[in-house]
Amino acid sequence: MVDFYEVMQRIREILSTQIKKEKVLDKDIAHALHINPQNYAVIKRRKRIPYEAIAYFSKTNKINMTWILFAQKPQYCISSKTYGTPNKE
Repeated sequence: MVDFYEVMQRIREILSTQIKKEKVLDKDIAHALHINPQNYAVIKRRKRIPYEAIAYFSKTNKINMTWILFAQKPQYCISSKTYGTPNKE
């Protein structure tokens, strides 16, 4: 089972490097996930993981969603431009 607090801790780690703040607040996480802070408080209280918001956050920040949810490496997505696209035969 995916733990809400572990997932939010990984998002907190990402945000701490992006916004260069030692302490990332819940309102910072809510803003990064494009969630109203009051709604985030409800989500946090219910321990509901906002999968859609995390998917969008992952895509826009090029972070591997599997890493956010399950702590599986790699943390960052690899661009297909770097390694090329597979041949279509």
